Amino acid sequence: MAADYYELLGVSRDASQDEIKRAYRRLARELHPDTGHGDAEAEARFKEVTKAYDVLRDPEKRQRYDTFGAEGPMAGAGDPFGFGGTGGINDVFEAFFGGNPFGGGRRGAGGPPRGSDIEVVADLTFEEAVFGCQHTVVVRTAVACDTCAATGAAPGTAPTTCGECRGTGQVQRIRQSLIGQMVTSSPCPRCGGLGQVITNPCPDCRGEGRRGEERKYTVDIPAGVDTGSTLRLAGRGAAGPRGGGVGDLYVHLRVTPHESFQRDGVNLLTELRVPYSQAVLGASVPFETLDGSETLELGRGTPSGKVIRLRGRGVPHIERRTRGDLLVTVVVDVPTELNEAEEESLRRYAELRGEPVAPPPTGLFGKIRSAFQ
Repeated sequence: MAADYYELLGVSRDASQDEIKRAYRRLARELHPDTGHGDAEAEARFKEVTKAYDVLRDPEKRQRYDTFGAEGPMAGAGDPFGFGGTGGINDVFEAFFGGNPFGGGRRGAGGPPRGSDIEVVADLTFEEAVFGCQHTVVVRTAVACDTCAATGAAPGTAPTTCGECRGTGQVQRIRQSLIGQMVTSSPCPRCGGLGQVITNPCPDCRGEGRRGEERKYTVDIPAGVDTGSTLRLAGRGAAGPRGGGVGDLYVHLRVTPHESFQRDGVNLLTELRVPYSQAVLGASVPFETLDGSETLELGRGTPSGKVIRLRGRGVPHIERRTRGDLLVTVVVDVPTELNEAEEESLRRYAELRGEPVAPPPTGLFGKIRSAFQ
């Protein structure tokens, strides 16, 4: 009687695909012939769990197995689950090893590789980050060679197809293992995976098809960005060799702190320092926001710590038309230096309110100390 595939993998019959994959990987690491067991029983079990995984990982094969079992109505007419075909074992190796051992699947075709991405830092003022701006960045990058039209070959010549890989950029190697032949692909050593050979290199780019150059780009900075924001400019990175694709440019933003305002998300925070008299009696106080000068109305008896909210004077939401608020915290300044008339007036004020205060300094030492306070 054929072994139960679920028991072979050590999973329940209602196991998810992730559970089945994890169970197979664990067993494959233990039983794979390349681990050096040298055990015929382990090799046989490895083949069994691999076949079980090939069936249970495929929804259609799994449903057929659940209905008919391994010895179903197609038994005797070849493997009803397709394990003997080229797709099954390829998919198993791709799931376990992250690639196809027979050179297909995820590995791309030969040809010039894509150019690398470039990263640059742009320093912005606080106002530029809040309101948005256009900022120029300068980068040293690789651009397509004009002399050879990015082919890498000298003018009047052309690249030739690599004779070793026949233009595929890949070479295959076959090795024998305990489970049969294994075919692996790797970049062609002669052409470097490009599929072409340059016999007469371009004198300007020396066969690269690209050359170094300084470029300036104008970046549109959206309103509301902050330190740590990154903008991606597609196709503004380095050109690939011999006509390969162009990478991207990533602009990392760094914002200079403001002397008066701090950010809290899309809100701005700041302080308004007012004298004691204005806090007590109220006043109309001019105040500079990032949008310009405004007048703040302080009511009578405004305490220190009171927060005044100016709606719509904060930071714009990125990709939205609304803005955060400006939160102004009132700080009442207590005078530390008083002339004789001011102190006398303040003492009369305290007397009228029945508030006891410290007596005035007396004697020469007290007067001297008071003068230096």
